Amino acid sequence: MKAVVYRGPKKVAVEEVPDPTIQSPTDAIIRITTTNICGSDLHMYEGRTPVEEGKVLGHENMGVVEAVGEGVDRIQVGDRVSVPFNIACGTCRNCTQGWTSFCLRANPTEGVDGAAYGYASMGPYDGGQAEYLRVPWADFNLLHLPAGDEHENDFTMLSDIFPTGWHGVELSGFQVGDRVAVFGGGPVGLMAAHSAMIRGASQVFVVDKETDRLALAEKFGATPVDFSAHDPVEQLLDATGGRGVDRGVEAVGYQAHDPSGEEHPELVLDNLAQVVRSTGGIGVVGVYMPQDPGANGELAQQGRIPWQFGTFFTKGLSMGTGQAPVKRYNRRLRDLIVAGRATPGLITSHELGLDQAAEGYQRFDQRDDGWTKVLLRPGQA
Repeated sequence: MKAVVYRGPKKVAVEEVPDPTIQSPTDAIIRITTTNICGSDLHMYEGRTPVEEGKVLGHENMGVVEAVGEGVDRIQVGDRVSVPFNIACGTCRNCTQGWTSFCLRANPTEGVDGAAYGYASMGPYDGGQAEYLRVPWADFNLLHLPAGDEHENDFTMLSDIFPTGWHGVELSGFQVGDRVAVFGGGPVGLMAAHSAMIRGASQVFVVDKETDRLALAEKFGATPVDFSAHDPVEQLLDATGGRGVDRGVEAVGYQAHDPSGEEHPELVLDNLAQVVRSTGGIGVVGVYMPQDPGANGELAQQGRIPWQFGTFFTKGLSMGTGQAPVKRYNRRLRDLIVAGRATPGLITSHELGLDQAAEGYQRFDQRDDGWTKVLLRPGQA
């Protein structure tokens, strides 16, 4: 089959690789209909993670079941399914408590709880930017979707970014009527804004500097804040009468940068500590790494990020962090899509054939205007 393979910093290639096979009675094989390029894929693309060369990429996947192992009885051949990016066994302590993003069995990498498709340090699993994908523990992991091709662009966001945006809002301690500031107007940040609006926020701000992302934020009903025009902390305090917001969502991660492009991994955390009101909450779903050899400073290279913790403590703020347990949310988000209440596919900018993956990565990584979310279609020329 054809698949997108990592070949070093700023280089991916579409190559012929062996077809996936049933390796366990609980496996399923999925024919991929849509697979997305995620913002977190760019950490690998830019050489900022320890991903090995030759890795098949792709953790945002959906498709149709082609084959199942003899131990699979809920999922059937022909089912249309969403594949959560978390690979979870379903029976360990964390899985049974709803934390499928921290499965204790799926990842043999020492010191790492949680597994995913096609990602650095997240286990030996190939990704789904390919024609086919092997899914372990299929009965537990796969989400049924309505048959056909309706809502394809919406449903493809269920594997990661829509649940992740929702999780960021959840981690912040959100309550109906809260004001929310989302830092980062990429796909996850936009999904956090969309989630907050669906859940009843009184006002949502999205902080970014890219005009195409800020325009999308407005389409979701959020107020755009251009941090390249003026200090975002001052803008948010002015917009809230000096009170600040009730909740903040960090959807940027360790490669945060100022308007000039210089990296400051502490930048968003500092801003949130200042703009979230006392006793408010922050949800962090932007990616941070235990080590970042490509960082500017020695501390950041070690994964140590000095930030305004004193302000955070003095204000009595709370913070939740970590990857989203997709299964906790994806059924209700699917149903919101079917009911017409959620339209996450609105962020889609480009639908490319798998053979165009290299261009998609390059343009998305360069933040070219209008390249807000790239979908890959293995069956599309």
